[in-house]
Amino acid sequence: MIFALLVTAVVISALAWEIGRPSAKEWYRGCKRPRRPEATYDHDPGRERRAEQRARELLKSCVNQEEWEMYCELGLIRVWGRDQSRSRGRIEMGRAGDERDAPAPYAYLIYPHKPVVAYVPQTGQLISEYCVEFPDRSRPFGSARLPESDDVLAKWMALTGDERRLVASANMHLPGRQVDTKQVAGDLVRLGQWERGRLQRSHGSKVWSQ
Repeated sequence: MIFALLVTAVVISALAWEIGRPSAKEWYRGCKRPRRPEATYDHDPGRERRAEQRARELLKSCVNQEEWEMYCELGLIRVWGRDQSRSRGRIEMGRAGDERDAPAPYAYLIYPHKPVVAYVPQTGQLISEYCVEFPDRSRPFGSARLPESDDVLAKWMALTGDERRLVASANMHLPGRQVDTKQVAGDLVRLGQWERGRLQRSHGSKVWSQ
């Protein structure tokens, strides 16, 4: 009886070895075969710089000369308010920077990757912040944010194309929620100085040409 059990055990072991031998060979070959490195994306430190350069060129081609110079020198763009329903009095509609019959009662400051800040140009009083985001869904890696100039352009297009829709869809907050009010006040002072200097240079060039 014991002998029969031993014979059966030997037979079962032999069968198990024959069945498992191909798997064992494959495992052994797999151990000897060098592993292929996992597919990775090569990091390009200049990718974001090139993307920003392309974004700046696109922004320059869309905004007017005053807005482009404003962005280059101050790092922001001012857009005049145009929504008649939010205005006090009549606003002469037109492109930003055009002459108006009356000054716009409110305007916006566009910063890269910051909320849009609404303010009163005559007094500098801050009205509110409008938080909007334009993620870059086309990039398979890295930051999901657009390049800075693309972010500014997206906000500029939204404000100049459909101001009411942007204001309605944005998360509105009181001034100072995300953008430091002291920084905005300083930027408004810089903007005023820049505009006066630009106006003086413009008048000077006209006198010289005459």
